[in-house]
Amino acid sequence: MTNDSRKSVPLSQDAVQMIRGLIIGEVVTVAIIGGLWLWLRPRLQVDNGAFSAGRGTATSSALAASNFNNVKNIPIGAFNYGGSTAWAPIRQLVDSQIQVTRPELQLRYVNPPNTSPGSGSGIRMLLDGQLDFTQSSRPLTDEEKNLAQQRGFVLEERQVGIDGVAVVVNPALKVPGLTVDQLQKIYSGEITNWKEVGGTDIPITPFSQNPENADVVLISGKQVLAKQSLGSNVQYVYSTTEALRRVNQTPGGLYYASARGIVYQCLVKPLPLGVTSAQLIPPYREPLVPANECPQKRNQLNTEAIKNGSYPAIAKLFVIIKQNQGKEQQVGEAYTRLLATEQGQKAIEQAGLIPEMSQQPVARGQGRKF
Repeated sequence: MTNDSRKSVPLSQDAVQMIRGLIIGEVVTVAIIGGLWLWLRPRLQVDNGAFSAGRGTATSSALAASNFNNVKNIPIGAFNYGGSTAWAPIRQLVDSQIQVTRPELQLRYVNPPNTSPGSGSGIRMLLDGQLDFTQSSRPLTDEEKNLAQQRGFVLEERQVGIDGVAVVVNPALKVPGLTVDQLQKIYSGEITNWKEVGGTDIPITPFSQNPENADVVLISGKQVLAKQSLGSNVQYVYSTTEALRRVNQTPGGLYYASARGIVYQCLVKPLPLGVTSAQLIPPYREPLVPANECPQKRNQLNTEAIKNGSYPAIAKLFVIIKQNQGKEQQVGEAYTRLLATEQGQKAIEQAGLIPEMSQQPVARGQGRKF
């Protein structure tokens, strides 16, 4: 073969451009695939320790994350949750921030089909498999824990925040305040007239949500006061909105609920509470705004008293997680870790509630927790 026959045939300009295009296309494709893998990898990984965190408050590993972006092992998909209406400010502010920052996690709040929304109804829906996790402003009852065990799993409560429990009465009622013990005796039927607690001679008409559905429930010792434990004069309401309207229309009316939900309302007057009648602490910042000046002015929540433990009635805010090694546990754990970040705790405070990590220890003999 001659030297001339071994010479390569020069490529045309079109062929050169085509080859360059193919090479560039391959490089771009590899870069896209690599970038996508790096983005998905932390979201697709299964955290071997995600199901082993201790009970009670949020875990230290979650608290180490400063913001929502730092939280690992967030499941991808749409998940149902429900529960306490006292959590409404968190759902409006905090959960909306989570949705923007972590769009792979889609949360849908689901109302109970045949009863009022609340902590109790949310826990029942979780037990029945209608929710993936739920929000509660009261602890689990022994009955709920036992029912979960009968169904082959464990319910766990993780505290992420604190709310005050406020008592409101008809705006015209003259009474200095109540002790926590007096409040419990009113709802158990032992105290039936306002004159028995330093008020005028008017029958007390206590209103309450059904305890099995309520957001906040009275606790005697370590037991939640069930419906059969309440006095015969207790009148049951569907919601806090209904309760406030009826208290406003009833001279001796009384109701208790999330402080964040009722202290600002114009239809009722919030009462100071105390461990003793000599230590009454208002759930509002003094001075009290009269009803005739509302809504131009509104009472503001006494967050400092709730935070430092001097206010005697608080409700702990729990995420209730189904410990079943499944998707329900994974999303419940992930949601708890998000709320436990520095960003989550600050957002809870912005929503008008008390971050769990900010409450100071309560002095012995001071407050009671509902």
